Amino acid sequence: MNSKTKVKEAKPADRRPIILIVDDVRFNQEVLVSLLSADYQVKVAGNGFRALEIAQRSPSPDLILLDINMPEMNGYEVFKQLKNHKSTCDIPVIFVTAASDSDSELHALQMGAADYITKPISPAITLLRVKYQLLIRFSLEKLNLASIVFDNAMESIMVTDALSNILDTNPAFSRMTGYSHEEVLGENPRFLKSGYHDQAFYEAMWQTIITTGHWSGELWNRNKFGELYPELRSISAITDSLGTVTHYVGISSDISLLKQHESKLEHLAHYDALTSIPNRVLLADRMKQGIAQAKRERTMLGVCYLDIDGFKPVNDNFGHQAGDQVLIEIARRIGNTLREGDTVARLGGDEFVVLLPNLNHLEECIATLNRINEAIAQPFHIQEQTVCLTTSIGVSIFPSDNKDTDELLRHADQAMYVAKQSGKNRFHFFDPMYDQQHQAYHEAMLRIQEGLDNDEFELYYQPKVNLCTRKVVGAEALIRWNHPERGLLLPNAFLNDIRNSELEIKVGEWVIETALAKLMEWCEADFSINVSVNIAACHLQSTGFVQYLEKTICLYPDLPFERLHIEILETAALEDFSVVASTIKACRHLGVLFSLDDFGTGYSSLSYLHHLPIDTLKIDQTFVRDMLVDKGDNAIVKGVIAISKAFELNTVAEGIETMEHFHALHALGCEFGQGYAIARPMPASVFHDRYNRDHEIN
Repeated sequence: MNSKTKVKEAKPADRRPIILIVDDVRFNQEVLVSLLSADYQVKVAGNGFRALEIAQRSPSPDLILLDINMPEMNGYEVFKQLKNHKSTCDIPVIFVTAASDSDSELHALQMGAADYITKPISPAITLLRVKYQLLIRFSLEKLNLASIVFDNAMESIMVTDALSNILDTNPAFSRMTGYSHEEVLGENPRFLKSGYHDQAFYEAMWQTIITTGHWSGELWNRNKFGELYPELRSISAITDSLGTVTHYVGISSDISLLKQHESKLEHLAHYDALTSIPNRVLLADRMKQGIAQAKRERTMLGVCYLDIDGFKPVNDNFGHQAGDQVLIEIARRIGNTLREGDTVARLGGDEFVVLLPNLNHLEECIATLNRINEAIAQPFHIQEQTVCLTTSIGVSIFPSDNKDTDELLRHADQAMYVAKQSGKNRFHFFDPMYDQQHQAYHEAMLRIQEGLDNDEFELYYQPKVNLCTRKVVGAEALIRWNHPERGLLLPNAFLNDIRNSELEIKVGEWVIETALAKLMEWCEADFSINVSVNIAACHLQSTGFVQYLEKTICLYPDLPFERLHIEILETAALEDFSVVASTIKACRHLGVLFSLDDFGTGYSSLSYLHHLPIDTLKIDQTFVRDMLVDKGDNAIVKGVIAISKAFELNTVAEGIETMEHFHALHALGCEFGQGYAIARPMPASVFHDRYNRDHEIN
């Protein structure tokens, strides 16, 4: 090999790498976030289930720092599930744990972990290890591993003869060890030993190599300058045609190549050869996982059996090759309608199964079924002709249908035939109870849409006052439903029915548009206050939210846009921090201000708060209510006020129910407040009449 070959070193993507920290201890999270957030995008999960959810969401993490000892699902189980999932199997994982015994470390590395760090961590070493793993990951993504030649490799490579005398090294070896190519030729690699590992470690390593022909794990070596350094090394024995060992090759790298090879073998065994989606074998495994998850998290699993209506004439009229292309397109269309974590599998022919795990409401399943039907109903173009197909879908729901995987699938199949017999191009639930629930959900959604169409909704306004001047400075807009039969309904009576749906976004848009119109009306009447509106997480994170908001507020060019405040829940802000922060930043460029509602009730982090472009913190009423009698709540209120001042944010206290609360909050330095002691929410006309002339409360 020509050791003089020069290649351009791979560079990571323009975006900052994403690191997911998984630890159930808040202090450990804060330490790692503080250490890494300056250079990386950091996400935090407090348990294994949340970690898997974040890891499977796009964009996925580039590196995961994973604790071992966690309740419910320990780090080893999280690691296994990461490696068993197609979207997360290639993410490198560093175990960061208090388990410092060699057995735990060996077990973690044998599982395929990229590294193993013991607590308490060394910040400098941890940063170097993280940087090293990310460099490996990005270099592997940038380069075509099959065509990398010896000298271009970013990993250290060493080749020895059968007696372990070094025959060749690459430039990366010299950069890592400090020894030149000429200095190490003919030497035994033991000159790199650091003394970190005992003799038993090396004996076990060589026994594995002799027995299996391969070993991989972490090594601590010493460079030319006497400095210790860790490397992840893979050693392979090379044999001739007779099976005699002729060489050994050592590569300081992760085991992604081996995993990629395993992934290819798994793909052949578990994925449909035509459509490349899971087959019956992998479907059964996913169903078992979905049932286990539903039991753990007390959620539902939807098993949806699909049969394509009118597919047989496609094969008869256009041939099986054309039919195969249609099946490939159907698989693609179904996949595009699904959430992260959902599964579409092909059983054979034109029969597909969709698994919908982690369902909290039946409406989530129904929304997906509607998307599938709409996607397949789009025309197919075959040999310059247009063909329209539909699908009949049968659905069984676990745990209502509390059966094993085979029974769930059979029940869904039976329900599919009912859908076909009922006219095709529809779905049917196996359990009659769910038919009733579906009808109830459907009617609730239709009734809310009807309420929007009939102008039955109204915004009530609750004043916000300056606790020092007692002046009304703004109002929170709160939706009410003037239901013709049920009377005035509060949000909890109807918003839960549309959670995470397109209708929830429609209601959110109605709130924004109604509040802006009222703001403009009051502005023209010289009634100048701010109005805040509550926006759901799915609305804020929806595609085109910023463009919608800009288009809407531009309808009122004479309105000072800083009069509009958007309130988001803390839990929504932390759900996908990078997306939410980017959206808020874009909206603030328009002049709109943001408040973080219910602060302290979620999974707060000062690091997140420092990077979240908000203007106001709202102290949750659960802390305000008992602050006069509960020392803990009082301390929390003081802490939130102190944090707000430190970050130069405004503070609004919710739930001020007595004037004693009012005065106590004022004494603590809280600037603004709202609650029944000041005024209850009221219609816009009442609000205007009461506060138009005198902004001061009694």
